Amino acid sequence: MTKSMFRRKITMSLIATALVLVGSGFIFAPSAYAATTEAVAATGLDYNLALVAFAAALAFSVGAISAGMAIGRVGSAAMGAMSERPEIGTQALIFIALAEGVVVFGFITSLMILAKV
Repeated sequence: MTKSMFRRKITMSLIATALVLVGSGFIFAPSAYAATTEAVAATGLDYNLALVAFAAALAFSVGAISAGMAIGRVGSAAMGAMSERPEIGTQALIFIALAEGVVVFGFITSLMILAKV
């Protein structure tokens, strides 16, 4: 697989994920919000909760995707370095754990966004 084909597949995957997130946010969130609030039932559907849910999903997904890319690059470099010098295995694990922390930050950010609702 060439580099351009790989980038095209990754781009199509990200677009499909974004469409699913937007679609599910606009389909499921307003009805759930309208079922719990009487003000929305009187005025119609409110898309504020859908946008908040989309923002939280976006915060988590960007963190997860960036952490996956970082772990892929750091992990492959760590495995190459460990094949030459096995004693640096613990340092490699520390670098991988630092890259994994990005997911935790994205998760905490999405929880903070959802706590404002």
